[in-house]
Amino acid sequence: MATDYDAPRKGEEDNDSIEALKERVPQSSSPNVDIDQGDGVHGFDLSDADLSDVELETVVIPPQVDEFTCMECFLIKHRSQLSAQSTEGNPICNDCAF
Repeated sequence: MATDYDAPRKGEEDNDSIEALKERVPQSSSPNVDIDQGDGVHGFDLSDADLSDVELETVVIPPQVDEFTCMECFLIKHRSQLSAQSTEGNPICNDCAF
């Protein structure tokens, strides 16, 4: 059976007044929004931290034979992600081609 979603709907619920609808809604005790504390950097306080003597070591691996650097996003990608729209001197990954 086809339903006309544009037709006005009339039912027993439509006969209620605004005051009756307001009585059904539970009163909120606090207007504050519940904020998830795990979303941000709320737990880190680095204002007094002296990081001048900390050494960071990073191993940099050059691009491998089966990898290329996308000329749009400048990320190193595997050859399987090379777009058909890329040219020889301008390789573009599938993500940037669309």
